Amino acid sequence: MYGWLWRHLPGGRWSKIAILVALAPAILIVLFQWVFPWAEPLLPFGQTTVGG
Repeated sequence: MYGWLWRHLPGGRWSKIAILVALAPAILIVLFQWVFPWAEPLLPFGQTTVGG
């Protein structure tokens, strides 16, 4: 995946690094703002039992 991404980004080495440095926080923001809140009700985090 990383090799594919590296080959498809425009520019030289330093511009690719700059793009990736800017892209990583943007992806994290999207995940924490929209994707994780959407998926949270679908995951069974509150349905745990301990003991018997």
